Amino acid sequence: MEVPAYIKDDPIQFLHAFDDTEEINVAGFFTATMAWGKRSIVIAKVHDLLARMAYRPLDFIGNFTELDTHRLTGFKHRTFNSEDIYWLVKTIQQILIHYTTFEAFWANCLNNSIIQNRPLMGVFHEEFFRFFPEIPARTRRHISNPEKGGSCKRLYMYLRWTIRGGPVDVASMSFMPPSQIYIPLDVHVARQSRRLGLITRKQNDWKAVEELQEQLVILDPSDPSKYDYALFGVGLNPHWLDKKWILNNN
Repeated sequence: MEVPAYIKDDPIQFLHAFDDTEEINVAGFFTATMAWGKRSIVIAKVHDLLARMAYRPLDFIGNFTELDTHRLTGFKHRTFNSEDIYWLVKTIQQILIHYTTFEAFWANCLNNSIIQNRPLMGVFHEEFFRFFPEIPARTRRHISNPEKGGSCKRLYMYLRWTIRGGPVDVASMSFMPPSQIYIPLDVHVARQSRRLGLITRKQNDWKAVEELQEQLVILDPSDPSKYDYALFGVGLNPHWLDKKWILNNN
């Protein structure tokens, strides 16, 4: 699955649509945050959002005022609506004002997570919503928090996209090594992991992510998240897997 042909049918295509690193990182965050459901629908919705920004997300966010709110009106994707996008835009605007780059904000979160001995995404969640305490709960739910059991699938997919290099992932950030990226635990990856006996936990939560990570770092401690491609691919193409490797058919 980790081949250039994968790009055209996956939301990661939007990261390949930009040349500027910061544009990639910001557009990629919106893309990952909305990567929920059938990929073709996600692609259509991300295109809708970026088109509202004239495919210039940095310019749109940097110059955003209340007068621009109408450009987001009517946007909807599953439980996302224009109010959620409004708060994401406002927050990233503040991040860029205070940290200059989105990567610098991530690096600060990583440093704080090490100092505080907390999961990276728990600190990211806390710092992300620090700028506007009034952000409604419905918007906060779109950013997962491992300290509340969230699997952080979309956040770690974003980091896989932007930290790893290769024919698919873009390596647009370098604040952490690929060895620290947890695998994005979507339903396909979780199902195949259980079939292969890699995880025993029934819930697709943060504990399941940690359990799976312990197995994947044995296979490749330098790049455990690369197995996302293999597990996702087997989920779409079950005939690829020799039945002798299946330990759990339930």
